[in-house]
Amino acid sequence: MAAVSEFDYFARLIDALDPWLDRVVIIGGWAHRLYRLHPLAQPLDYEPLGTFDADVAVPPDLHATGEQIRERLLAREFREELMGDTNPPAAHYRVQSGDNSFYAEFLTPLEGSAVKRGGRRDVTARISGVPVQKLRHLELLLKNPWEAMIAPALGYPTPGVRRILVPNPAAFLVQKILIQEKRSHHKRAKDILYLHDTIETFGSNLGAIREQWQTTVRPALHPNAVRLVERAVNVYFREVTDTIREAARIAIGRNLTPEMVRELCAYGLEQALL
Repeated sequence: MAAVSEFDYFARLIDALDPWLDRVVIIGGWAHRLYRLHPLAQPLDYEPLGTFDADVAVPPDLHATGEQIRERLLAREFREELMGDTNPPAAHYRVQSGDNSFYAEFLTPLEGSAVKRGGRRDVTARISGVPVQKLRHLELLLKNPWEAMIAPALGYPTPGVRRILVPNPAAFLVQKILIQEKRSHHKRAKDILYLHDTIETFGSNLGAIREQWQTTVRPALHPNAVRLVERAVNVYFREVTDTIREAARIAIGRNLTPEMVRELCAYGLEQALL
């Protein structure tokens, strides 16, 4: 029942976002899940890592449609929960019925400094009525996104087939690398597992990821960021670490050892990004 509710709520979110599906990009754990539906993905014998929060990347210049994302969310029984002391405050949009642990949050790229003159924090904005959090390196996830199709036949109770944008996998991998040092221990471990599973999902098509890295992602990065990416294998996957051990523990029921995680991540990143 929980899995059914999870897909139902995600489908409800997609219905709310329908006027903007050609611009907004589903990122985070749901992108990791939607990758399984891409034509270049290979079948895997385990379920993707579950998540109840849906992260939506929104371009700063999202076009107006006569409607607003916020009003469409509220009309579909999402409840706005405001948090923090920023202006505007951050927000989660949580379903109002059933298993209310599912929520959506909206993110946009952070351009320039997060602290403005006078010490004011500039880490949130309002786009199409919804408060969005500004995050570093998020612009990568909006560049040249890939498509995934969802439909009732695939377990998503949408009114019909819907085309969803997800980050191209090279951007997904690179962004996870660049934010590693900013994350908590648990989130770092989860990101390592996302790296592992994304590499495995596209394991027979790593050349397509390498092409995205060379043509779209690498040219968009500052040279310092490129160096961080190129050193990632030695920094994070030269040997088994506590973070890698935690990533293996998160993969419940998969008989995944820390060394298997380390080895596949090191190999995949070398093939795709070096």
